[in-house]
Amino acid sequence: MLKEKVKAFLKQKGLDLHHKRILIGVSGGPDSLALLHFLWSIRKEYQFYLAAAHVDHMFRGEESYLEAKFVQHFCEEREIPFEMERINVPDYIRATGKSSQLASRECRYSFFEKVISKQKLDYLALGHHGDDQVETILMRLTRGSTGEARAGIPFSRPFGNAVIFRPFLCINRQQIEDYCIEQGLEPRRDPSNEKGIYVRNRFRKEVMPFLRKENPHVHEHFQRFSEEIQSDEAFLQELSVQKLNTVMKKKSKGEIHINIPDFLKMPFPLQRRCIQLILNYLYENKPASLSALHIENAISLMSSPHPSGELNFPDGLKMVRSYEQCQFQFHHQSVSSYCCKMEEPGEIKLPDGSIISLEFTKSPNGTYQSNTLLLNRVDVSLPLVIRTRKDGDRMTLKGMNGTKKIKDIFIDQKVPAHDRMTWPIITDADGNILWLPGLKKSHYSIDKSKSDFVKLTFTKMEKL
Repeated sequence: MLKEKVKAFLKQKGLDLHHKRILIGVSGGPDSLALLHFLWSIRKEYQFYLAAAHVDHMFRGEESYLEAKFVQHFCEEREIPFEMERINVPDYIRATGKSSQLASRECRYSFFEKVISKQKLDYLALGHHGDDQVETILMRLTRGSTGEARAGIPFSRPFGNAVIFRPFLCINRQQIEDYCIEQGLEPRRDPSNEKGIYVRNRFRKEVMPFLRKENPHVHEHFQRFSEEIQSDEAFLQELSVQKLNTVMKKKSKGEIHINIPDFLKMPFPLQRRCIQLILNYLYENKPASLSALHIENAISLMSSPHPSGELNFPDGLKMVRSYEQCQFQFHHQSVSSYCCKMEEPGEIKLPDGSIISLEFTKSPNGTYQSNTLLLNRVDVSLPLVIRTRKDGDRMTLKGMNGTKKIKDIFIDQKVPAHDRMTWPIITDADGNILWLPGLKKSHYSIDKSKSDFVKLTFTKMEKL
């Protein structure tokens, strides 16, 4: 029964084991021992190479070492190539501060990777089964996982130069126990699997019996749910990447800027996934405290009627909203003030990559928009000064009596707060503000009957 069901599952998944080289991770427990026996029993039919690997995590002294020797003897009886390693995981835990389960997994998978590389293997087979799938999905939903994480354990995934696959996801724990009895297998039992201190054990002992009572085939329904979530997520992720590229204005290491109105035009499911993509890009190691609540808060901040606001994520990541822009970054970049002088034709490149160019011309013809300033040369006291803002800066605007604060102009023009401190201000040699490039010009009028002009052009660096 088990053998036929698993073979049909592998066929359904399109996994062809003919002439492949397979490693199986074997702890000696019912799941991995049954998987080892199953693969060993079909090796001639599929003509594949089979090897086994075991890690003694050294938690239980002589007891765990005897389990390793049991697996070794099991393999020797069946002429299965066997490799093992004793790793002092308790020492690794003390050195890294990681949990026992995470530390064990990292050490175990590192050893598997070495064996795969050494023997040039194609696959790593693991004994996770249908009940493991149910437990994993419920655990992740309970702690607030999002996206593909809700799908639980994938049937296969890349692992270095090989591929991990899990043939037993189509069967449950009891079917494995029955197979062990039928085949005369005597698996070893890890007493830690009975301890209620582990979350998975509590789900196994308290939740799974209830679900199996409601439906003995619950593991099959959860596996189907897992596969549907994975395929749906793959499609939505691809669509989200396309959409994110259209709303992203800047992307660099540790920093991403997006356009809020364009972002909010996306359907809500894509908004959530785009925030997830941003977090995946910015975090090298995603903190465990990051949850779906952070994504909801990020979208709420962008949807808020207030033009500005901040949101703190774990490990120092900050989200800053300013008008129609939203900035994700790990630290506020230090603002560097600058002050440059121009007296001769030429150009100056500003710290953000924007360019101010100066030329003398005798022709006033042409269209002069917000990126260009034309002045009568006789009225300009050189050198011109290009600098960052100062407290109390004011300028006189065309058609306006008196002066207006530069700060208020920035607010009226909805210049993002993080841009205001580096926005160029052009003054004459006497300190009179002539121009806020791209925003406002002073009150000076141009006499086009004159023959000599000063022309300034502002080329703003586009944030991609």
